[in-house]
Amino acid sequence: MTFDSPDNTDSTAGQGIPEETPEAPKHRKPAEDEVIGTRHGMFGVHGTGDTSGYGGLVTPVVLPGGTPPPYGGWFDAFVGTLRAALTHRVIAFDTVIEKIVVFRGELTLHVRREHLVDVASALRDDSSLRFELCLGVSGVHYPDEAGRELHAVYHLMSITHSRRVRLEVSVPDADPHIPSLFSVYPTVDWHERETYDFFGILFDGHPSLTRITMPDDWRGHPQRKDYPLGGIPVEYKGARIPPPDERRTYS
Repeated sequence: MTFDSPDNTDSTAGQGIPEETPEAPKHRKPAEDEVIGTRHGMFGVHGTGDTSGYGGLVTPVVLPGGTPPPYGGWFDAFVGTLRAALTHRVIAFDTVIEKIVVFRGELTLHVRREHLVDVASALRDDSSLRFELCLGVSGVHYPDEAGRELHAVYHLMSITHSRRVRLEVSVPDADPHIPSLFSVYPTVDWHERETYDFFGILFDGHPSLTRITMPDDWRGHPQRKDYPLGGIPVEYKGARIPPPDERRTYS
């Protein structure tokens, strides 16, 4: 069953009305979480004088694991339709998609970077999918996830069917290249620039991959978790942010 089938009983599709969160099937086994590291303190940093008062916290860094089918709600029909759309393009679904995660009622497709443009094109162009809009790009840094330290997350929306999904791509810090989706979704222009600016992900094929917030000659990428919390000279304003252990305290 495709999304635009007359047998589809979803009366909210295409009307701009947010649909209810799909419920997980009762007989589905819960996904096993992936523990990728351990965080010490509130911010997970070392040697920077964390003054939050939570330096003794020790918590595991956990990511939701892959979800086995059935996924519940419209997710199963969506995955089946995408599989058929990729097969029509002579692309093997299981080769392109690393895993599917359903977490807190939301679906994320983990896509291998070399096939990102193909998957995005299928989601946009297939008449039964029609994810016409990319809402933005988010960067994530997991320094303890060896070989997959940097993630780029694309938030896609189908205006036609009033549905949202995510595409997530993981790359190593030593090779932070991801194909740009500018050719598929031109609105990602500034979003990819911001992700590059703050995380250092290089979007190959972007028409002008330059910094968008920090000065052009700024060193490093300030949203990475291993970036210092303070003490960075801000030469273009003639100011300096003191490190945490030198800041004024109010306790």
